[in-house]
Amino acid sequence: MRRTAATLTATLALLAGGLAAAPSSPAADPARGEAAARAAVTERDGCIASVPEPGETAKVEICYTVFKPARASTKRRVPMIMHSHGWGGQRAEQREVQAWLDAGYGVLTFDQRGFGASGGHAHVEAPALEGRDVRGLVKVVARLPWVQQDGPGDPRLGAIGGSYGGGFQYVGAFELLRARGKPVFDALSPQITWHDLSQSLAPNGVVRTEWALALSAASLPSDALPANVYKALLEGAALGVWPDGSIPGTEDMVSFFRKNGPKWHVEQGRRLDIPMLLGQGTTDGLFPLEQGFRNWQRAMTAKARKQSIFVAYNGGHVLPAILPAGTTADTDPCSRKLAGGDFEKLNIAFFDHVLKGRPTRLRGFGKMHLATPGDRCTTITSPRANTARKVGTVATLEGVGTPLSYRVAAGPIRVAGTPYLTGELTALGVQNRAFYGLAIGRTPLDARLVQNNVLPINEPTPVLGEKRRVALPSVAVDVPEGQNLYLMVTPISDTFLLMGSRLPGVVTIEDTVVHLPVVGR
Repeated sequence: MRRTAATLTATLALLAGGLAAAPSSPAADPARGEAAARAAVTERDGCIASVPEPGETAKVEICYTVFKPARASTKRRVPMIMHSHGWGGQRAEQREVQAWLDAGYGVLTFDQRGFGASGGHAHVEAPALEGRDVRGLVKVVARLPWVQQDGPGDPRLGAIGGSYGGGFQYVGAFELLRARGKPVFDALSPQITWHDLSQSLAPNGVVRTEWALALSAASLPSDALPANVYKALLEGAALGVWPDGSIPGTEDMVSFFRKNGPKWHVEQGRRLDIPMLLGQGTTDGLFPLEQGFRNWQRAMTAKARKQSIFVAYNGGHVLPAILPAGTTADTDPCSRKLAGGDFEKLNIAFFDHVLKGRPTRLRGFGKMHLATPGDRCTTITSPRANTARKVGTVATLEGVGTPLSYRVAAGPIRVAGTPYLTGELTALGVQNRAFYGLAIGRTPLDARLVQNNVLPINEPTPVLGEKRRVALPSVAVDVPEGQNLYLMVTPISDTFLLMGSRLPGVVTIEDTVVHLPVVGR
């Protein structure tokens, strides 16, 4: 528990850092005349009265700051960027959005419900609450006389932010699409955010304990979460299951989070038909790479994908990968390849292209660009597996034991996308659990997880020789000559702390076949 407390403390700043999700370049030298440009920016604070909390009648204040860039006027109107923070954070200061102001954009940055100066509680991007908050803020932007307008109540508008600051973009655009028939936002740039919140926090019903506790800890200073969510996160950590109300006296987080993400809107038949720059972390342990893949494939139309770019960098929500041992990388080769700089430079170039219609040298539209741990950028058009490799019998102890690695393929081989395995599963205990991922090394003994992620199986009752398809974490990796790609299976994982089987046993998969998205050698 000592290591958990330390890593949770170190994680709070990351959760709040909506603008710092990707590796970034050093700060610009202020001696270049930036002081004069900053002095010419006009700053105005305000709040809107938004919908009450459930069961209450008092309106909730949602507070914001508007930055008007130098030279913006009714005769020289500019596009607007809406920004919000990560979990536990607050709206940006001018220095944090100065690059956007220097590029000629206005910025509205706001405290989300439950955080900063805003009232209420955080309902984790619920359409009826945070979705309405964003709709109200769009009205504020539409009334600014120096903001470019595409029509009545329709400002030229983009959005940026990471983690929770990516969540507001989806809930706002989808809620506007539902209410007005169009998303109003003209482009989005969501970073390291989710598609399905329950699947992110508890894949297959197994709680990512460290992240559940970190999210609770980050919201405590402002009492941001409703009481039932605090209770549920602690229940999940204590009971080893994602609370769904099936145990008497526990909360139902499945219902609470059902509408809180793009997955629900997609199920209602909605797709966003606007350009997006999607940023996702390859080493993200909270909203992993496959969450970004799902947004790319499902949350937007085919037409929008052709106008969009997907970039995965080595970063995101990252905790030390100690058991099983993982890799360390903090690079962004794809932003460098596409725009000659970091993700912020790519972001501005993207909005210059789609909001201002400026000719740029930006390329890579309609494709997915994935960073490898070795600082290479691999470009794909689909993350689907296309190659099958037989592995045979894969077995692990439950509850106790060390990771075991089974060879899948010899290098050189390049894998980029979403792998999975199939086979016949036998586990004769109760609450059977094991964790699976891909690893690389010269031998099974020195193999290390690719980009630090594992995914669980969760079999609550005994199974004997039943066919299963087991998801594996999405990856992008070059396996060099002389090394091997392994399937790693472990009874315990630090990300899923205390979430292994509560009783000892064995999980065996016979006739295992690993299905890989191979893109080259």
